[in-house]
Amino acid sequence: MNIHEHQAKDLFRSYNIPVSSGSVAYSTDEIERAVNEVVGPVWVVKAQIHAGGRGKGGGVKVVSSREDALKEADKMYGMNLVTPQTGASGKEVKRIYIENGSDIEKELYLSCLLDRSTSKVAFIVSKMGGMDIEAVAADTPENITTVQIEPSTGVTNSDIEIIQKAFEIDDDLNNQLTDLIKNMYLFFIEKDASLVEVNPLIVTNTNKLLCLDAKVNFDDNAIYRHPEIEELRDENEEDEYEREAAKYDLAYIKLDGNIGCMVNGAGLAMASLDIIKMYGGEPANFLDVGGGASKEKVSSAFKIILSDQGVKGILVNIFGGIMRCDVIAEGIVSAAKELKISVPLVVRLEGTNVDQGKQILENSGIEIISANDLDDAAKKIVKLV
Repeated sequence: MNIHEHQAKDLFRSYNIPVSSGSVAYSTDEIERAVNEVVGPVWVVKAQIHAGGRGKGGGVKVVSSREDALKEADKMYGMNLVTPQTGASGKEVKRIYIENGSDIEKELYLSCLLDRSTSKVAFIVSKMGGMDIEAVAADTPENITTVQIEPSTGVTNSDIEIIQKAFEIDDDLNNQLTDLIKNMYLFFIEKDASLVEVNPLIVTNTNKLLCLDAKVNFDDNAIYRHPEIEELRDENEEDEYEREAAKYDLAYIKLDGNIGCMVNGAGLAMASLDIIKMYGGEPANFLDVGGGASKEKVSSAFKIILSDQGVKGILVNIFGGIMRCDVIAEGIVSAAKELKISVPLVVRLEGTNVDQGKQILENSGIEIISANDLDDAAKKIVKLV
């Protein structure tokens, strides 16, 4: 789950992580109030969407008067903001954050995330803040330092020393840096975050550390423990199909292709996407119905796939262990009849109750192309689409 910058900064304040003061406007009627709550003399007007690269698309403006701040905020609200991370369709701006400007002496990069290769929380830091970190990693990887945090000890003075050295900052900032890193680690652990990113983290001309931006993602599987985080969800920023899938506890991710996929098991789902690509097709989604789905859950998954107007064909790939093939078949038939399916449907079933499942599909009256294995299924659906 993602949240907006202004929400992340509110959470940062509660953990004594230094940020600028600011105010958010949720409508055009609130813009003047938000601008007036910022003292200046520099105002930074920021579009609030769940995507990076806002400045490149005109979503961040720095001005030196309240009048200009009002003008830029009015212009920004409701705009369709296109950034390198939104894709060509962009996102409509429905919140504006206005904050005090800062005098920047130095820009740094700081992030905290879960390193799955080591099962530890890691800090990734660089003295080259304010830049595209992927470009830094590709062009000058020596400017990126990763610090693994031992869970049994938490952040140590040795960890801080490594980060300070990577930042190339003065010893005068050491106490501030220690508090910042330890508080961010505590925030990450207590709130079940999956990513905390600050780009840039700045050193001001008064030698203060300040988080100029804030991006925070949370582990969806732990949100139930944090109702205060759940309240921050902005459904306007979430894909409508993914939002609907979440209601049925389906693992669904929207993609850009035209072949809808329904599979049981994350590994098998990934393999299905890979083999579709290998034969020249483009998957429209990742969808894992899980190992013990009911007829209703399968039917709901099928409806979500078909509700995507970009889907021109569907591949169902089921290997039934706990999942029974007859349950899958009943769900497919129920949804296909209700929605009057009109696109090619290729089904590969294997495993528990496979004969009963195939019989249900055969007797359904629906035009279904059966496949012997995944390779056969992928070839058929790509050719049909």
